[in-house]
Amino acid sequence: MKMMDQIKEQNADVLCFQEFFTSTDSQYYNNLNFIRKELGYPYYYFSFDNDGYLQWYGQAIFSKYPLIDSGLIRYPKPSMPEALVHADVIFNGDTIRLYTTHLQSVQFEKQDYETIEKIRNNEVEVKSSRGIFSKLKRGVINRAGQANLVKAEISKSPYPFILTGDFNDVPNSYTYYTIKDDDLQDAFLMNGLGVGRTYYNIAPALRIDYILTSKDFGVRQFNRIIKNYSDHYMLVADVELKKPK
Repeated sequence: MKMMDQIKEQNADVLCFQEFFTSTDSQYYNNLNFIRKELGYPYYYFSFDNDGYLQWYGQAIFSKYPLIDSGLIRYPKPSMPEALVHADVIFNGDTIRLYTTHLQSVQFEKQDYETIEKIRNNEVEVKSSRGIFSKLKRGVINRAGQANLVKAEISKSPYPFILTGDFNDVPNSYTYYTIKDDDLQDAFLMNGLGVGRTYYNIAPALRIDYILTSKDFGVRQFNRIIKNYSDHYMLVADVELKKPK
């Protein structure tokens, strides 16, 4: 419930989740209904990917304002249930498109993190860690294809748009440069401070989560909520649709 309290404190107009879980099994949390009814976000789009009995996992968008359209694009295997989802929101008479996505992770397990720590402390030879490098290589290749797909899709948007996502890649990566290109604004670069770390495992300066916008918006505020309720920090941005000149 700490995470839900944190979400409530932000009082955001829209919420974008890259790894959203909900269940109608009483042993687990029905996060979808809680956010809709208790937090006040009656409009939503969620893909309902099966993750076992009465459990669903995927990407989700919630809004305080009506949605007029939504959609989902699957990434080629082995990336399921990761996808690019969008929802079109009516806000003050304007239509804004929201995208959210989760790109291929490296799928490290506990033992992989332990090995990385040993490499960092020179306690193990790098050549004995081929499994880690294999996962890193596979992740880079898969994300490259996903980044190309995302770029092609967002370029078709008929509306001003905001893209949020866990790219699982850093700002000097092919993934980031392909998606952002020169067309989008990075909310952190526009109005953030410091190194912008969003993931607290492995490296002290790992920024892999992003809020990007088309240039139709002005970025008024950007903030990271530094609380360890998840392995990622919550990102919050205030954006304003620019008036036509």
